Amino acid sequence: MVDIQYPIGKFSRKPVLTEPERRELIQQIVEAPVHLRKAVNGLSVDQLDTAYRPGGWSVRQVVHHVPDSHVNAYIRVKFALTESQPTIKPYNEKLWANLPDVKGTSIEVSLTLLGALHERWVVLLQSLSPEDFLKTLIHPEHGIITIDYLLQLYAWHGRHHVAHITSLKKRMGWV
Repeated sequence: MVDIQYPIGKFSRKPVLTEPERRELIQQIVEAPVHLRKAVNGLSVDQLDTAYRPGGWSVRQVVHHVPDSHVNAYIRVKFALTESQPTIKPYNEKLWANLPDVKGTSIEVSLTLLGALHERWVVLLQSLSPEDFLKTLIHPEHGIITIDYLLQLYAWHGRHHVAHITSLKKRMGWV
């Protein structure tokens, strides 16, 4: 049985990545906006407002959350590349998911934002040297993390949330 909170499993990272592994993860970043758009294509307003699990976010909240989260990740990568082990500011994703812009903005806006963001992020990621991926930042809740860690986390993150939507559609018979 699939865990509906973690349909692709919980995040786990490799301490060191190879170049082919990095290329694969960057490809997952490339594909995330396409997969998210495909996952929500044709959903009704009622379906968008359905929680993917009891006590979980609605599909609409998930769609708006992904670019919120990935914008933060992109900026964190840039901080790590341009500052010496910067301390980043975390944010409360649960509170962000309940702000008025989530309910009052078309998901198309967030789908477009995610696509544009990933275009820039991928250009940046593809330009990095192996040493760049080892640059670090300090996350107040998780300690010292590398760009390699961020790459793994956000490649997983996109797949994780797409799976929330696709598994809900399957369970509800919407496919």
